[in-house]
Amino acid sequence: MDPLILVALVIALALFFDFTNGFHDTANAMATPIATGAIKPKVAVALAAVLNLVGAFLSTEVAKTISGGLIREGDGGVQIGPELILAGLIGAIVWNLVTWLLGLPSSSSHALFGGLIGAAVVGAGFAVINGSVLVSKILIPAILAPVTAGLVAFLATKIAYAVTKKRQRNGFKRGQVFTASLVSLAHGTNDAQKTMGVITLALIAAGFQTTDTGPELWVIAACAFAIAAGTYSGGWRIMRTMGRGITEVEPAQGFSAEAATTATILASTHLGFALSTTQVAAGGVMGTGLGRKGASVRWRTAGRIAIGWLITIPAAGVVGAAAALLVRLGPGGIVTAVVLAVLAIGGIFLWSRRSRVDHRNLHQPEPGVFVRPKKKRKARR
Repeated sequence: MDPLILVALVIALALFFDFTNGFHDTANAMATPIATGAIKPKVAVALAAVLNLVGAFLSTEVAKTISGGLIREGDGGVQIGPELILAGLIGAIVWNLVTWLLGLPSSSSHALFGGLIGAAVVGAGFAVINGSVLVSKILIPAILAPVTAGLVAFLATKIAYAVTKKRQRNGFKRGQVFTASLVSLAHGTNDAQKTMGVITLALIAAGFQTTDTGPELWVIAACAFAIAAGTYSGGWRIMRTMGRGITEVEPAQGFSAEAATTATILASTHLGFALSTTQVAAGGVMGTGLGRKGASVRWRTAGRIAIGWLITIPAAGVVGAAAALLVRLGPGGIVTAVVLAVLAIGGIFLWSRRSRVDHRNLHQPEPGVFVRPKKKRKARR
């Protein structure tokens, strides 16, 4: 297949992945302020989209981790071709949509890493993966980041309830607008860059860009707009899980969770850690559930989320590896892999229409989650 056509296919799939990343991860910033009533749903996703767009232009450290760190470069450049990057993207997209269908806040980032690793191993062997980067920049942050965010959110929640009286706590709703906006901005600085890194990797592998260079301006802009468009589309299924499925969130908790999430993401972005913002946000929400007296964490839902975290890299890797086996057959295999991916994507979207979730039924609990009804106040005489 002509290298230019192949790279164009990779870029198209990468931008579609970026779109799915946007709606998959909208909940990271906006689930808690929507749950507490601080921001209306449609306003929240519009605000998140704009700030994701802005955040994508602020840093490229994470993009460099993907384009010049995870996959080894040899004397002849990157040791995998664009066709294997295409296969990795298929693995990431399919797993992202499966977890979205289930309302499971898994990591879009880890889906991308898993897909790329699975495809690269099939195409060039285990030696092509830079183990030190995988461990130091991906796996260790995957463990430490949600724990750190949870601990910070726990302490912030304790302090918030200790220094304020009950009638004062609705004031945190105004603070949530600010902290949720910061999460969206931080999300753009981290997640949009992963797709920038993949496109840059494909351009380097095809010889259209020199090694050891960062993403071009047009790549940054395209990825920024793709993730912003995905964010604006909603991601309501996962938002319902994050907003009400883990714990009942009050404004002070939401403020604490968002502040902890922002601090963790921005620190990791500065260090070039390609972490999962979903894991960080979920860790923050769990921390607030533990920090508020009388609140409780729904451990069954938390357990489902944790399982999703554990299996995302290997599951996306298996799909990416299967796609890699096809693309290695030549142009016919590449076409077959793309067609099967399109059929899988279409099938998932059609299946999702059977039980539609949007801003109108967002506050209904997810299936299997019992929410204690609020007691009605007696009217004063």
